[in-house]
Amino acid sequence: MKKLIVANWKCNPTTLSEAKELFDSLLKGIGKFPENEVVICPPFIYLSLIEKKQLKKIKLGAQNCFWEEKGAFTGEISAKMLKDLGCEYVIVGHSERRRYFSENDEILNKKLKAVIDFKLKPILCIGENEKERNEGEVLEVLKNQLEKTLFGFSSQQLKDLVLAYEPIWAIGTGKACGVAEAKEAYSFIKKTIKQITNFNHPILYGGSVNSQNAQDFIKKAGFEGLLVGGASLKADEFLSIIKEAA
Repeated sequence: MKKLIVANWKCNPTTLSEAKELFDSLLKGIGKFPENEVVICPPFIYLSLIEKKQLKKIKLGAQNCFWEEKGAFTGEISAKMLKDLGCEYVIVGHSERRRYFSENDEILNKKLKAVIDFKLKPILCIGENEKERNEGEVLEVLKNQLEKTLFGFSSQQLKDLVLAYEPIWAIGTGKACGVAEAKEAYSFIKKTIKQITNFNHPILYGGSVNSQNAQDFIKKAGFEGLLVGGASLKADEFLSIIKEAA
């Protein structure tokens, strides 16, 4: 099974020329690692930089989407638009969307439906904050997020679902989750999602991933891939992460 390595560029880079340079650097190096499936999730305005013929080397993903197909929703981007641009994946429920834009599980449930309706593959992010971890509520938080977000879907609808465990306290802090803690979360998520859908969904780890710890999350903790933030903005570092995962 190929490892799934996802680059979340977030609100970066700030110019079109920088984005194109980063895309070009990644396209040159990614072909050396056919063992992995690599997905780039740039800001919406850079999605069209990747030509459809280049999607054989690299997959395109979006960082978010709206739940309606079209209409009077100023500033929103629909799943149908993303599909037309060549996107294959959409991140749903990243902790920054939950934190800064008040997206709750009910909102994410609607977004997930839109992604699935247009036959895109959702990458659903779940994870605990520092307070919840310190109070021993990690597994309860993960279970609640899964059950509420996935409520009302059939197993068949969720067959292409990808899950990403991202402990919120580890994102952008340089303090990645310990292997033992990550492995415990991985095992719990794997067991819980199996009970909900009866499919063996890939689970990614996200949160201060770098080339030094990437292999630990894959080989020691068992994750089927990685969701990479800041490190994906440096072509050499991201290619090193892909190499380590392979």
